[in-house]
Amino acid sequence: MSQGSKDHTAGTGDGPVELESLLGYQLKRLQTALRSTMDETLRPLQLTTPQYNCLEQLRRRPGASNSELARGAFVTRQTMNTLLRGLQDRGLITRPATAESGRVLPTRLTSAGVELLARAVSRVEVVTARMVSPLDDETRTMVTESLGRCIAALEGPENH
Repeated sequence: MSQGSKDHTAGTGDGPVELESLLGYQLKRLQTALRSTMDETLRPLQLTTPQYNCLEQLRRRPGASNSELARGAFVTRQTMNTLLRGLQDRGLITRPATAESGRVLPTRLTSAGVELLARAVSRVEVVTARMVSPLDDETRTMVTESLGRCIAALEGPENH
């Protein structure tokens, strides 16, 4: 067995625990594999996963602020600002030059953005279907609900 396949600090008294048996490790592996596969499938559309995520958020919440989009895409506000500039330069989104009130620049999809997003969604749906293909409907529901409970446990009020 290779040295990298054991976690020598997570023992339970019965010896080291296999990394592959740790839920956090498996979730990170899944996240990495999903991101890589999504980037690969979106590349022909000249989109990255964060750009796709941003367009999808704008479809669901037109006018979302830079901060809202950054939180939803798991990137910093600065990164989102750069990402938005690139999408705007490609004619996929519009943002006013000045804010109507405060500092928020509401962002919206253009017709070109809507069309590209539709193409991207169909590609991402294929990736998602491939990812969950080994699971039956009941297991998919159970996994989704269980992950939601794990997220709530970590983001709960006692952690803020």
